[in-house]
Amino acid sequence: MTRRLLLSYLGLAILVLAGLEIPLGWIYARGEISRASQSVERDASMLAEVTEENIEKGNLDALPDVIGDYATRTGGHVVVTDRHGLVLADSDPSGRTHIDISAQPDIARALRNRPTVATGDDVLSATMPGHSGTTIRGTVRLTYPVAEVNARVHRIWGALALAGACILAAVALAAFTLARWITRPLRTLEAATAQLADGRLTDPPDATTGPPELRSLAASFTRTATRLQQLLKAQHAFASEASHQLKTPLTALRLRLENFEPHLDPRAHGSLEEAVGEVERLSRMVQGLLALARLENSATTPEPVELDAVIADRVAMWESLAAEQYVVLDVTGRPAGRVWAIPGALEQVIDNLVANALRVSPPGTTITLHRAPGAELHVIDQGPGMTETDRARAFDRFWRASDSHHDGTGLGLPIVRHLVHASGGEITLHPAPGSGLDAAVLLRPVTGGRSRGGIGAPRSTPVTAVGYRH
Repeated sequence: MTRRLLLSYLGLAILVLAGLEIPLGWIYARGEISRASQSVERDASMLAEVTEENIEKGNLDALPDVIGDYATRTGGHVVVTDRHGLVLADSDPSGRTHIDISAQPDIARALRNRPTVATGDDVLSATMPGHSGTTIRGTVRLTYPVAEVNARVHRIWGALALAGACILAAVALAAFTLARWITRPLRTLEAATAQLADGRLTDPPDATTGPPELRSLAASFTRTATRLQQLLKAQHAFASEASHQLKTPLTALRLRLENFEPHLDPRAHGSLEEAVGEVERLSRMVQGLLALARLENSATTPEPVELDAVIADRVAMWESLAAEQYVVLDVTGRPAGRVWAIPGALEQVIDNLVANALRVSPPGTTITLHRAPGAELHVIDQGPGMTETDRARAFDRFWRASDSHHDGTGLGLPIVRHLVHASGGEITLHPAPGSGLDAAVLLRPVTGGRSRGGIGAPRSTPVTAVGYRH
């Protein structure tokens, strides 16, 4: 913004200077040419009087000295003719005399007692008759190079340009100082906004410098950010404390319900088992809430992780459980190499997706972990799948399909999406070919080559909070 303000000030100053200096320079140039033309006309008239007097007296030998002295002093070129148009004297030493130039327009007009003043591209010229009354005794042609006038005009243009440059330099210095003063609160506000986006405001914006409006804005932002941090801390503290406080009573409630079993009528055992199942589901929901609270409170930076090693590790962990349900885990596709992910995120993502797929996979089917080009992982099952409406709502917290036949908590997929987004990736759900669901996780590949070998991310225990049904 400092650069834009500086350019705006300089642009405005350039427009003002151009509006003032260009007309001033143009007026001066026109005036200089006009003055030079008048000076040539005046000098030509004076020389005409002097030469006419010398011609009248027959003192022709004095003409070269008169016009030569003038030409030396002024740099002009003087030609004197008699009343017939014959050249009597030429201030140019190489000029020819006693030649007839009466046919030239300006000389012909002067011989008819009509002066001529002209401004050309190269010279200013004035041709005057030398006369006494109506008697024409000769003519004088005075030419003056325009280069001399242009040199003076150029010097004035140069002086105006130098003055403009000095003014622009002063304006630039003042504009830079003013722009820095104006934008200082904005710079500190930008830095504070970035800190707040990361979850913590350690350096509040400067509310002591800059225009009053920006100081007021910085102060309002600080109050808002402080209040927002307090609300977020209260919310996170409530989620964490409520989850922790609920775990112990739920465990005690489950034990009490199980202790009732020997004392109940056999016909009530079914209701008791349903009650215990609901307590277990509530415990898993509390654990999921606690996991989400921890994820939201943590600000972890993504790190390079070997995706192939993590996939191999998690497949090895789930193979035995899948075999008990007569389900095969299959890894396909070319090696993906390293991707960006927060520590432990890939393990939890794969565990949740595989657990959900395994829960709905019929015996004799396959769960495929397919590695597509571009660091994309697909977890594909052969279960009943999900409708388009269910896929659109699958990432909502606590959402479960109305025809769900399992005891999921509705927190598994929200946790997966949070982990993927925190790693800079994206997750989407698609129908699998034939039947089933395709959970596509798009991650950011690490550029600069792929790592080899079995180096992978650290192991972690699987998170089995379930978020959807097929």
